[in-house]
Amino acid sequence: MLRLDGKIALVTGCGSSAPGWGNGKAITTLLARQGATVMGVDRDLAAAEATRAVIAEEGNALHVAACDVTDKQAVAQTVADCVARFGRLDILVNNVGQSEPGTPATMEPEVWEQQLDLNLTSAFLTTRNALPVMEAQGGGAIVNVSSVAGMRWIGKDQVGYAAAKAGLIHFTKVTAVAYAKAGVRLNCVVPGLMNTPLLKRIADRYAGGEYEAMMARRHAQVPMGQMGDAWDIAHAVLFLASDEARYITGTEIVVDGGLTASTGGPPL
Repeated sequence: MLRLDGKIALVTGCGSSAPGWGNGKAITTLLARQGATVMGVDRDLAAAEATRAVIAEEGNALHVAACDVTDKQAVAQTVADCVARFGRLDILVNNVGQSEPGTPATMEPEVWEQQLDLNLTSAFLTTRNALPVMEAQGGGAIVNVSSVAGMRWIGKDQVGYAAAKAGLIHFTKVTAVAYAKAGVRLNCVVPGLMNTPLLKRIADRYAGGEYEAMMARRHAQVPMGQMGDAWDIAHAVLFLASDEARYITGTEIVVDGGLTASTGGPPL
């Protein structure tokens, strides 16, 4: 089950922001383990190469390229290169994301625009270029990685990120309906509070660098008592990308340990 042999996959944000397992690195590695031929892109080519090295050690291959997914010409060229190299595109995973603090009163308009570009418009650009390829070949699967911040307030002011990730969920739904008869499925994975290498940067931005205190607070917010990790996200992506999910489109899998079903506060 969940094999991807013969599938061609393109994953954005395939590197990790620091040593360890970030979402993109885990997703890319798992798709390769399951037999997909994977092209991974990242604006940090060194991070992509680090993922490639891990996959190579396991006896699998990853083809990497540098790409700024907010650049429409770079995205179009990347998708074209993937199709030219492999002849098709079966799976697209839009994994990039990054949060900046601020409310509408405190966030500069330039930061707002950057947040929308990176967290939402990037998925529009990749999807725009992938859809004609998938439609022509008779189908495909697109998995977008959103966030519970797009569903509710999760304890910190990040209005640009939250708005973009909410938009990504609805972008996925309406596009899924538009392309359902073409055999192209679009779904979201919605991570909750995750323990990845990115957490150190989040602590610096939102908690004055108090990493351990932020870790404890985030664990306490989750009904299951702990944050998830990158592999929890990767396995959800794998399922939605696989043929076992062939009748699933226009929806999301929330991977949050029960967070969005709760009040979100620490246990009484």
